[in-house]
Order: sequence, then C-alpha cells, then structure tokens
Amino acid sequence: MRGTEEVEPASVDARLAARLGELRAERGWPLDELSRRSGVSRSTLSRLERGELSPTAAQLGRLCTVFQRTMSRLLMEVETEPPQLVPVERQPVWRDEASGFVRRSVSPPHTGLRAEIIEGTLDPGAGIAYEHAPVPGLEQHVWVLEGTVEITVENTVHTVRPGDCLRFRLNGPSHFRCPGPDPVRYAVMIVLP
Repeated sequence: MRGTEEVEPASVDARLAARLGELRAERGWPLDELSRRSGVSRSTLSRLERGELSPTAAQLGRLCTVFQRTMSRLLMEVETEPPQLVPVERQPVWRDEASGFVRRSVSPPHTGLRAEIIEGTLDPGAGIAYEHAPVPGLEQHVWVLEGTVEITVENTVHTVRPGDCLRFRLNGPSHFRCPGPDPVRYAVMIVLP
C-alpha cells in the first residue's frame, strides 16, 4: 500500500504555459497565426506553451496585446487554483433591497473555470430583469429549491416550481419574477460558452 503523497501545485511558469496554450486554442489559431500576430517565432511559441522556455517581458507583452489582456490580468489568471471548499461564511452575498433580490455566490467565479453556482432569493411580487445576456450563449440551469419563480427567456414564460429545473442558453433579455405567495429560493448554475 502506497503512502499518501502531497502533490506540489504546478509552478507559475507551468500554469502560464498552459494558459497561453488555452488562449490560443480558444481563438482557434494555429501557432503560425499567433506568430504572425505577435511577432514571436513559431518555435519559441511552441516551447513557451510546452513550458520548456519562460517568456521574456517583451514576449509576454506582445502576447498580452494579441490576447487583449493586461499583464497583471494574465498573471492573475494563472495564480493558484481557487479553494475547493468555499465555506458558507465566505460566500459573497449581494442584496438589492429595492427589488427584494438576494444573490449568494456559492462558488465564486474564477478565471480558469467555466462554471459557477449562485443562489438567488426573491420576495413575493419581486422581479429582476436583464436587458442583455452578459455573455452571448451563456448556459444556465435554474433549480428551484423553495417557492415558485416565473422565468421569461426569449419571450417564453416558464413557471418553475420546487424541484423543477429549467435549462437554457441566454442570448437576449431575461426576467425572473416571484409570483408568491411565498419567497422563492433557487440555485443557478452558470456555464460560460
């Protein structure tokens, strides 16, 4: 039986190498295209993405320009992973007293991850409207825990009751309304496209 071994987290250079590869892949660019756009040779880019070479400040600056990021943002994206456990007392809560809406970030967003979970509560008669999708094609799964909520997506009203789950891709306006008589509490899983 093997003993328990603690795995050392990947170095900043290794995480940076992986992130640079992800950014290029997100755009669907081959190495030649990134080389053309950045002025960094294809072979250097390949070695950077494999973690065989650390970028110079000048190379990193060129890549940040191409990927439309500040260097501080890129470096923030490769900081250590978020904690796996987020205790309830550390989950940020935002309240909009005027609308009767409370939003808890159950799993706060992290730049390296695509999904997050929030908990929402609406008072009876309260509603919140969003004019646009924050990110076109954003996937949402809304699971009602208590009460009832009416969710309007693309001009279709869905009545979602306890235990029900509504799934949709958001490309336009949406509206959440609690018809009452009790408050509604629901979980939303948000997945970036």
